[in-house]
Amino acid sequence: MLLNFIRKARLPLLVKIILCTGIPFILAVFLIFAIHFHQYTDRPWAWPFVLKNMAYLVFVVLLFIGLVYAALFKLVHRPIRSMIAGIDKIGTEGKTSLETVDQNDELGELAEAIQQVGEKVRAKHAELSEQREIYWRLFEAAPCIITVQNKNFELIRYNQYFADHFPVRKGIHCYEAYKNQPVKCEPCPVEKTFEQGVPHFSEESGFYKDGSRAHWMVSASPMFDRDGKVAAAVSVSLDITARKKLEEDLKKSERKYNAVFNNIPRALFLLNRETLTVLDCNRSATSLYGYTKGEMIGKNFMEFFAEADREEQKPLIKNLQNINRVKHLGKEERSFYVNINLTDSDYHVGLKVILAMVIDVTERIEAEQQVIQANKMATLGEMATGVAHELNQPLSVIQMISNLFVRKLDQGALPDKETLSDVSSKLRSNVDRASKIINHMREFGRKSSLEVDFVQLNDVIRKSLDFFSQQLRLRNIEVVLELEDGVPSIKADPNRLEQVFINLLTNARDAIEEKSLQEPMAQGDKRITIRTCFNRRYVFAEICDSGTGIPKELTHKIFEPFFTTKTVGKGTGLGLSISYRIISDYGGTIHAVTKEGQGACFDIRFPRATGT
Repeated sequence: MLLNFIRKARLPLLVKIILCTGIPFILAVFLIFAIHFHQYTDRPWAWPFVLKNMAYLVFVVLLFIGLVYAALFKLVHRPIRSMIAGIDKIGTEGKTSLETVDQNDELGELAEAIQQVGEKVRAKHAELSEQREIYWRLFEAAPCIITVQNKNFELIRYNQYFADHFPVRKGIHCYEAYKNQPVKCEPCPVEKTFEQGVPHFSEESGFYKDGSRAHWMVSASPMFDRDGKVAAAVSVSLDITARKKLEEDLKKSERKYNAVFNNIPRALFLLNRETLTVLDCNRSATSLYGYTKGEMIGKNFMEFFAEADREEQKPLIKNLQNINRVKHLGKEERSFYVNINLTDSDYHVGLKVILAMVIDVTERIEAEQQVIQANKMATLGEMATGVAHELNQPLSVIQMISNLFVRKLDQGALPDKETLSDVSSKLRSNVDRASKIINHMREFGRKSSLEVDFVQLNDVIRKSLDFFSQQLRLRNIEVVLELEDGVPSIKADPNRLEQVFINLLTNARDAIEEKSLQEPMAQGDKRITIRTCFNRRYVFAEICDSGTGIPKELTHKIFEPFFTTKTVGKGTGLGLSISYRIISDYGGTIHAVTKEGQGACFDIRFPRATGT
């Protein structure tokens, strides 16, 4: 009771110990003093008495020792052992519940402090346990392969994804699990991580346990112990099998593209859209231009054009407008004619390119030129009668003048000065007229040039009539000209355009003649009307006749080669086809508007030359 009272009293621990040990000490001293006092009295000494006193002394000492031990056990030993047990539980089990130390002293305060520390440790332990549980769930649920290897490359931990895809047994090595091979990989990212203590990356290939082949992106990172040494390596492997398959498919596609690109029988160029620099070209391009691929890559595409055409053609290429029948220059200034088809494409991310297909049309143009030339010769043959009549008039005048001189000479007289001046003037005029006819025929008959120049459409029409008018006069066909003044220039070759209008005039003449054979026509009914006009973008020409017209069901065929409605032996069927081709070469169009029996009109349109 006394000890419990002292233990619960609000006294310092030292005071409690002094009280619990001091009281037994005082009692023991009192007893010893009593025995000692009794020993020195006058009583006789007797062994029984001595023995009795000694027994008292031993009892007192044992009582003192027992009371001191009980006091220390109750006040110190039990609370300390209780706190030690609680601290052990905190360290091992994470528990903080200590046995109650019901003392209002330093040990009680210490127990309370330990209880508070334990509560904090418990809260921290619970937080760490929760985090560890989250990390463990993440480790197990991660959609990638995670393994931990020791220095012997043995798997000491792995996640569920690994267990689902690879054979698992105790002590299995990583190279056995991943690649089913008896030795480690070379090079091994895990080995490098152990050696250098830094992460390493690699791409690896192996097999899943179902036998399917797989590819991984492997990241090996070190795990350090308390001494800072690498104790293990964590490998995180991402399955890149799908990406690898895409890469292989892409390589196959690139090989196929390169095979098609290099073997297509047309010259192909990839051009930077901004600078028009050649980024790539195929074998057909090197063969056509005579340069090696290394010489062509980096070259500006405009350098293949004739210098006079570069400024005109550059905006057309940048605007992806197809170009026809343009002169190109190969190695050593070798020239040839090409058609260029343009389209845009994505070559690399963020880089816009132009895909240019260049078609060599030199042989085709030469063949067409031969056909055109043959058509010219046929036209000249048809006009032989009219030309002969045209030449006959100046020749007759020349003959009359020569006869006059002969007669005068026979008479021994000379013409007077006025007569001589008059006949000389007529002689010169008719010689010039004959020379003009001959030169016109020679110019018309020469091979046309593919070069273009600024041309006045009205001048071409008048020149065509100069050459063809006698043909029409012989047949009493009237020509009505309605040519607008100030017609802008177009880009073309005047000789080729003249052939177009002569072909159309020839067809108009034949149609009027055919109609006159079918029904009587008055003098004014035989008529050809030629008109020109223009607007802000185009120059127009219209040739109308009063002939038979074209059947509606045949209008879509009239521009086909060798198609004709004329009788056998009278037409080749090439006139309109050649005219269509020539007009198209200069960016123009032609179409027929006709009513059967009421004549036909051919409407022609050319783009205005830039700057006019």
